Amino acid sequence: MQIFIKNMVCNRCISAVEGVFNQLEIPIDDIKLGEVNTKNSISNDELSLLETNLKGLGFERIKDSAHQLNDRIKTFIIQKISDLDISENFVLSEFLSNNLHKDYSALSKNFSQNENFTLEQYFILQKIEKVKELLLYNEFTLTEIAGKLGYKSVQHLSTQFKNNTGFTPTEFKKAKDHNRKALDQL
Repeated sequence: MQIFIKNMVCNRCISAVEGVFNQLEIPIDDIKLGEVNTKNSISNDELSLLETNLKGLGFERIKDSAHQLNDRIKTFIIQKISDLDISENFVLSEFLSNNLHKDYSALSKNFSQNENFTLEQYFILQKIEKVKELLLYNEFTLTEIAGKLGYKSVQHLSTQFKNNTGFTPTEFKKAKDHNRKALDQL
């Protein structure tokens, strides 16, 4: 049985969800970001208990196909940004269409209808949160961060950062309250 789970965005999430299935003694055939395939069908009582336990850890079972698709989109975007390997020529529409084998306009329409923002806005918000993280870790210069996240220049990154946070990257680093959001909470 295929079960889609919201907010699975990293390997720790996979471990946490796997722990819930193991605790409930539901055998898993395969598990990956946002999706679990069980060896057998699950009863309604088991599904209810599973949903309760997942919610306790900040996860949620996705029941309808529109939300399943949006969750897959989010997972692809978060993973791409986490890899820190976005070229200046990166095109979000091509990336998503190629990975999801669907027309971008359909993906974009579905996403906008079910979320509070467009796909492009979501992508930018995710990149801004990654910039915040990298600034706080102080591992890379702003120029390196811009290059890793596909910005054409530091100025482009800084402008987009200020438009979304109200701070320049330097002001953000100096601020006491860094107001970061979990990537799966955007």
